[in-house]
Amino acid sequence: MEEQKISFIRTGFLELLKKAEPSVAPAWGKMSFQQMVEHMVLVFKNANGKLKQEIVTPADKLELMRAFMMGPKEFRENTKSPVFPEEPLPLHFPNSLAALAKLETEIAHFFEVYQRDPELLIRNPVFGDLNYEESLTLLYKHTRHHARQFGLIQDTKH
Repeated sequence: MEEQKISFIRTGFLELLKKAEPSVAPAWGKMSFQQMVEHMVLVFKNANGKLKQEIVTPADKLELMRAFMMGPKEFRENTKSPVFPEEPLPLHFPNSLAALAKLETEIAHFFEVYQRDPELLIRNPVFGDLNYEESLTLLYKHTRHHARQFGLIQDTKH
C-alpha cells in the first residue's frame, strides 16, 4: 500500500492535475482549480517542513484525529480546515501552470527531506507531529480528496 501512496503522490496526482482543464469547476467547495493547486503547495510546504505551524487541535482530540488520519475513511466533501480561512486565499501564482510547477517542486522536496532523515517528525497543525508513514498517509488522503473534488478520480472509500 505504501508504494501505491508514493506513486500517487509523487506522479499520479501531478499527472491528473496537468491533464485537467484549469477552468474545470469543482464538484463541491469554493476553490477554483488554481486555488486548490496553490492550497496543495502550502500543504506540501508544511509537510516538508518549510512552514512552521503550531498545533491547533485540542490535546484531548488529537488521538481521535490521528486515528481518522491513519484509518480507511477519506475526507468528506466540504471538509473545513481549522487552519485555512473559510474563503479561498488570493492567488499567488500568475496561472495554474506556474502553480503546478511549484507544487511539483514541493512534492519532490517532501520525499527528499525524509530520504535525508527517515526518522524526522514534522509538525502538522491539525494532526500533530508526523513521521514519514503518517505524513504519507495524510498526503495520500488529502491529494485524493482534491482529485475527487475536481472529478479527476471517481472512486471513494467512505
